[in-house]
Amino acid sequence: MASSCLLSNNNLVQVPPSSFNSLNKSCRLSFFNTTGSLRFNHRVPFQRPLIVKATRKQLEIVYNPEERINKLANAVDEEAPLSRLTLFSPCKINVFLRITSKREDGYHDLASLFHVISLGDIIKFSLSPSRSKDCLSANVPGVPLDEKNLIIKALNLYRKKTGTDKFFWIHLDKKVPTGAGLGGGSSNAATALWAANQFSGSLVTEKELQEWSGEIGSDIPFFFSHGAAYCTGRGEIVQDIPPPLPLDLPMVLVKPQEACPTAEVYKRFRLEKTTPVDPLKLLEKISSSGISQDVCINDLETPAFEFVPTLKRLKQRMIAAGRGQYDAVFMSGSGSTIVGIGSPEPPQFIYDEDEYRDVFLSEANFLTREENEWYKQPASATASEPVSEFSKFTE
Repeated sequence: MASSCLLSNNNLVQVPPSSFNSLNKSCRLSFFNTTGSLRFNHRVPFQRPLIVKATRKQLEIVYNPEERINKLANAVDEEAPLSRLTLFSPCKINVFLRITSKREDGYHDLASLFHVISLGDIIKFSLSPSRSKDCLSANVPGVPLDEKNLIIKALNLYRKKTGTDKFFWIHLDKKVPTGAGLGGGSSNAATALWAANQFSGSLVTEKELQEWSGEIGSDIPFFFSHGAAYCTGRGEIVQDIPPPLPLDLPMVLVKPQEACPTAEVYKRFRLEKTTPVDPLKLLEKISSSGISQDVCINDLETPAFEFVPTLKRLKQRMIAAGRGQYDAVFMSGSGSTIVGIGSPEPPQFIYDEDEYRDVFLSEANFLTREENEWYKQPASATASEPVSEFSKFTE
């Protein structure tokens, strides 16, 4: 509790704690301010109109949400080896993406070079006293906070597989745009599985977490690689590989407001219109000669450009404007992010034209992780992307 005060006739007066009880009896709750202030309006006894002028008194209680969450977490289980955990949840790009066949179950087989990059969300986990549900909050509107969110699905999956009964407060500080082809939600799910396992004393191996994660999302298993992987099947078959490109190779991400729902893109996909290039040849060329425009093939670009025609124009303009600036320009995943590899700066027309005034822009580079450790937030991202405070949680 940071401070308590009484406002009377616009004068601020300190109120001793002993006065709270008597004051509360004549007060009613007026509203809760999300910045952390509780305000009570004093009940004024009924008076004849125009004879007595009522005065207003307010009690304001200010507190520090971060401090409160820490105290609550400490109270959950003082014997717990871990009660709070903050993790970086990075996204990925597909350096190339080949669709090789359509399966009998309706899914498509793919072959792709996935690589984690330095753009990511921050997720804070804290043990909850609840034994029935998790409580998720986010810093942006539009994020589902119930079982539709992959974070909650991942925590439910972990409890189902292990029989543990730990529930959590979770705050998601979202930086990765949705509908972008960057796997932000899949990364969040993998991060939640990792966190749940840490809170339970690493009951299971990374390999088990990776295998389980495929039950709730095709891209999730990739994030249990070390950061670079050749992925096949629906994406759930992950072959860890040494990073084929320099980790400090800069890139810029440009995502228009329009999203590309994966289902809509695949609905427009035609296998017969794809390139016959062997994906293993693409991987070999990247590993030996580096990145270039001819190896960054994405078979989902054509249907995505059909769904969002302005994407094709954006890619073409970035290639034309960035000659000598970018080694390659391509779409990641099912879109709608266009990636320029070789420079952290977007072309000048992105700044100059109103058409691109509302695009999402971010610089990034490739990222990996060490064995038995989760991904670390790059120092540069820490400086430029301050982490928001824990919001207030309620059961």
